[in-house]
Amino acid sequence: MTIQSIAELPIEGRRVFIRVDFNVPLTPARGVADDTRIRESLPTIRHALERGARVVLGSHLGRPKGKADPKESLEPVGARLAELIGREVVLADEPAGDGARKVVSDLREGQIALLENLRFHPGEEANDDGFARALASYCDVYVNDAFGTAHRAHASTVGMVTHVKARGAGLLMLRELQMLGRLLGEVEHPFVAVVGGAKVSDKIGVLENLLARVDAFVIGGAMANTFVKARGGDVGASRVEEDKLPLARAFLKKAEQAGKEVLLPRDAVAALGLDAPTGQVVGADAVPAGLMALDIGPESARGFADRLARARTIVWNGPMGVFEKVPFSQGTFAIAKAVADSGAFSVVGGGDSVAAVQQAGLAAGITHLSTGGGASLELLEGKRLPGVQALEV
Repeated sequence: MTIQSIAELPIEGRRVFIRVDFNVPLTPARGVADDTRIRESLPTIRHALERGARVVLGSHLGRPKGKADPKESLEPVGARLAELIGREVVLADEPAGDGARKVVSDLREGQIALLENLRFHPGEEANDDGFARALASYCDVYVNDAFGTAHRAHASTVGMVTHVKARGAGLLMLRELQMLGRLLGEVEHPFVAVVGGAKVSDKIGVLENLLARVDAFVIGGAMANTFVKARGGDVGASRVEEDKLPLARAFLKKAEQAGKEVLLPRDAVAALGLDAPTGQVVGADAVPAGLMALDIGPESARGFADRLARARTIVWNGPMGVFEKVPFSQGTFAIAKAVADSGAFSVVGGGDSVAAVQQAGLAAGITHLSTGGGASLELLEGKRLPGVQALEV
């Protein structure tokens, strides 16, 4: 089974539906707070326009749960896209219906239409065939460039694809699949996986699927507390998934039997709560009663950085602490610098990890910043993504 690139598809003069991921944060004044995802879609959109396609864009924004909500309209997104691409973007007032059909039918070669938030229609998340057929009727060619939604079997990612003969992947989707796929193939060793975030349950599938591939795991974030406690440490009032302690113990045993190194925090920055103005450095396995471990400590950051400096391949998903709070962000920044300085083939995924790299001005030192959180995790777990499978011919 193969997936065609948009570059291989016959799109000249044809209506091309491009599923993009414009699920971007908005400001209180309804401007676009971070246009990274819009910028990432530009190469595919420009490619289609330059070849004379009539471009129809579809995306979701937020979680309107099948009902129109002005606060989650794509209007500000369309305005920002028009600024970035230097062309008018006509916004349909609905994702499907007479208004959307007229906007699409009026398109000429080299013009862009943006359907209103696909999740305004209950058929999107339900993968309703009627809604899927309506979307399919707006195009001659289907292109999916929204890797971040590829793990969802929705009408715009799976349902409509079966009703469009010519289909393929956009340039961003192809790059994501190539870079993440490389991690699951032949890689240069040592290969180190850095895994953080809140829950063991969110990442255990990735840890277990990578066990046979990596040489070492670096574990931080709140999920590290569960592993530290599983090893007999006292984590105070830190967040712990008590029901996942057996799972953590089992993984640590498997890693030991496989000869794989697992680096857990040796120290932590602890405080009474998330809003504390400062924290204190304590042993990661001896957190005082009442305090919560909210970041890795300086000794852990140095040890993790030393291990990463010797890596030739790195994958990183999830922050080392409560990254959005300044007193507890230094561990995540330290990892970002270590990954960027390593010179390794590196893939960073997850919103906080990518944000740390960008805020620190280190993006140039990373091989690939993934736009897909859940999708990249599921791919690294070894799962097949519905939105990718639908493109296969």
